[in-house]
Amino acid sequence: MEIKEETTADEAQQFLPSVQADSLAEPKLTSLKTTASEPKFEFSLACKDLVAPTRDRKLNSFVQITVSHPGEQTSARYSSTEIVEGTRDPLFLTGVTFPPDYPIYEETKIKLTVYDVKDKSQDTCALVYECLSPENNRSKDNLPLLNAVLKNPICKLYRFPSSDNKWMCVREQMSESTLSFHIPKELINLHIKEDMRRNQDLKELGELSPHWDNMCKSVIAHCDQMLTLYQDMLAELGKYTGSSFKSSCSKGEKTLEFVPVNLHLQRMYVHSPRLKDVQYDVITVGAPAAHFQGFKNGGLQKLLNKFESERRNTGYQCIYYSPENTAKAKEVLSNINHLQPLISSHTDLLLNSARQHLPDSLKNSLKTLSETTELFVHAFKDQLIRSALLALYMARPGCVLKNPTVPRISVEDSDDHPNQAHPREIKRQDSIPHHSEYDEEEWDRVWTNVEKSLNCIIAMVDRLLEKENIPSVTKENESDPSPAERVASPISGDWYEQLYPLTATLKDCIGEVVTRARQSMSFVLLQELACSLPQCLMLTLRRDIVFSQALAGLVCGFIIKLHSSLHDQGFLQQLHTVGLIVQYEGLLSTYSEEIGMLEDMAVGISDLQKVIFKITEAKSDDLLPVITGRRGHYVVEIKLPEKMFELLPQEIKEGKPLRVHPVFFNVGINEQQTLAERFGDTSLQESINQENLELLKKYYKLFTEKMPPDCLPHFQEQNDLKGLLENLHQNIQAKKRKNVEIMWLAALICRKLNGIRFTCCKSAKDRTSMSVTLEQCSILRDEHQLHKDFFIRALDCMRSRQTQGALNESDDPETGCLTDNKPTSRHFYPVALLLVSSHLLVVWLILSLALLLAKYQ
Repeated sequence: MEIKEETTADEAQQFLPSVQADSLAEPKLTSLKTTASEPKFEFSLACKDLVAPTRDRKLNSFVQITVSHPGEQTSARYSSTEIVEGTRDPLFLTGVTFPPDYPIYEETKIKLTVYDVKDKSQDTCALVYECLSPENNRSKDNLPLLNAVLKNPICKLYRFPSSDNKWMCVREQMSESTLSFHIPKELINLHIKEDMRRNQDLKELGELSPHWDNMCKSVIAHCDQMLTLYQDMLAELGKYTGSSFKSSCSKGEKTLEFVPVNLHLQRMYVHSPRLKDVQYDVITVGAPAAHFQGFKNGGLQKLLNKFESERRNTGYQCIYYSPENTAKAKEVLSNINHLQPLISSHTDLLLNSARQHLPDSLKNSLKTLSETTELFVHAFKDQLIRSALLALYMARPGCVLKNPTVPRISVEDSDDHPNQAHPREIKRQDSIPHHSEYDEEEWDRVWTNVEKSLNCIIAMVDRLLEKENIPSVTKENESDPSPAERVASPISGDWYEQLYPLTATLKDCIGEVVTRARQSMSFVLLQELACSLPQCLMLTLRRDIVFSQALAGLVCGFIIKLHSSLHDQGFLQQLHTVGLIVQYEGLLSTYSEEIGMLEDMAVGISDLQKVIFKITEAKSDDLLPVITGRRGHYVVEIKLPEKMFELLPQEIKEGKPLRVHPVFFNVGINEQQTLAERFGDTSLQESINQENLELLKKYYKLFTEKMPPDCLPHFQEQNDLKGLLENLHQNIQAKKRKNVEIMWLAALICRKLNGIRFTCCKSAKDRTSMSVTLEQCSILRDEHQLHKDFFIRALDCMRSRQTQGALNESDDPETGCLTDNKPTSRHFYPVALLLVSSHLLVVWLILSLALLLAKYQ
């Protein structure tokens, strides 16, 4: 952070006493093992026996650090401390940290010069501190993973007194994340592939009647335009060469829409004599929201509700399918894309085993083929496909109905089965019209042929094995093939020749099922797109943008939590048994455009519930995560080095899906929230907090049912968390204005449950920094017995802008527009101002109104 000049034009007077510099780095700087996440060299500063030039003036001491590199004649100023007034033995507020990329050699000279400042431009708070060894709380074997996702750390070092007059060492570190751009690029690439498949499926619907054909062409044209937009966005991100995070002044840039704002890790190490070293992490990020698209018409929550309402009242131009049925159609198409290639691959393996005459391999291949085919058949036994096939048939040319008006068919959930759908509501007709030439049972025969073809293959394999006196294939929970299904022809020739025609028949039957199912489900998706073009596609884009920002932060937090807890067996058991709680602390107001941001953020965080993590062993030096899947069903693969992977439980090694449980609590704290509470509406915030309280209770119940109490480091007894949850419930129900107790309780519960913590406001600057530093000092007070007289001083110290070497003088900390590779600065206001500014604003508004009225009288 920025170091401002604190001397006047009058030349500073240099002291002569000794300067003491205590360094925890190794003596030979060239032998240090540097990483992207840790400083190369850091030390604290102290002076002894300083003498003031006159008795009537207090000492104003500060130390200036200059660096002289080999071969250079002059030295360059690197950093300086803050002034400590009126003491002979000052321990300075600001330490010195050299980042890993700073060039230091054995011949490099570091000069420390102590000055007495005759006049200073501003007062500073004097707190003693010293550095905490960067070797604490880390393992060199684990560093490659951390280096892959974090870069450009900025450190601040302190030493605070505890209540028993001992000293605790605190090291505060802020790091950028390389995932800010990596995750969006992965997601956009998946969106492009998914949309290309959808567009191709729409083009392959076949011949349609004029009404539907014109509708389909219009939809395809709009979809192709959106596909081009995604492709251009990915190309622009590929060209980006700036810093590894998006600053707040760039949040409205179109080319960076998918990138989260100010994504950083805020880490605090605490070392005290009585307690073991502890590490506290908070991920700070701007609220996931579509800033470029704006919030004139609200955020995602409002827009989605409005969109769904309009779809229900589109008249007779398209068929209405509920969101659940639309999601089901997408799932069927996803199963097609996944299972059909698997079946084809398994049949090839079966034929290869037959060609080589390998009985064991033949039986194993057949077992795999049977299981995959059963999944395939089960996936298409759905009433939605049956009804969609009829609707598609009626959309073909030559389908003449008694009522020439295009029917508006509403497909709702069935009463007898929640997962099946059938026509329930039809306008101007009592039921879906049945065309005389349409055979409803044809679809049943199509996918039943798949089962029959598989049974023929099983029967043939049994006969081939029996001929060789090998035990035949048996399948559990399945009757033997009927005599009619057995192959009547005598067994002759090799196994491959006998099985090939049967596998070809199976592939043909599957191909027929796929063609019909793909077309019918594409027809369902056509209705969703056609009902409200281009709003539907723009809503999808907005949701993709918000989700991308949310996922980038989540993946960053997951990796950091995994890295720091690899040796915690309780955490690892919790990870694969019940999943992780992920708590988002929102500080957005419910006023003006921040209402739209809050709606975006609520939907984006809710969408994270469907994200699945899997951990694999890295096969190369590339440790960046890989994302697969489709909208609503993403799998994030986390790659670990071999030594780290070996520490995992067997369940995780085998690829067990790991789930996260995101919860979101919001409390507006700024002046705009005062206006919302006095003159506006806070129902959105209240509903979000209430809904997420229920999610948190649900996770706690799951945790207590499946996990032993001793797996949590901070878990004494169940009543502890029960009491906190009840307290949180009471605070949410109280509807108290600016009730920050909700945030503190939610954060405490999250830490006790081994969760991942996020703090968010509009840009992850002022409000976020205020919250993080207050939380850090509260932890020092509650968990590490910080001396009560030093709480406010420690808070002011952490909120100081003046930290070594983080900003250039040209950087603007208010806008967050920093030079490349520099994290956003922290800048804060006193707590008292935060508490009273809202009331002052109201008074100012009243006085302004009075003056305005007086003027026009």
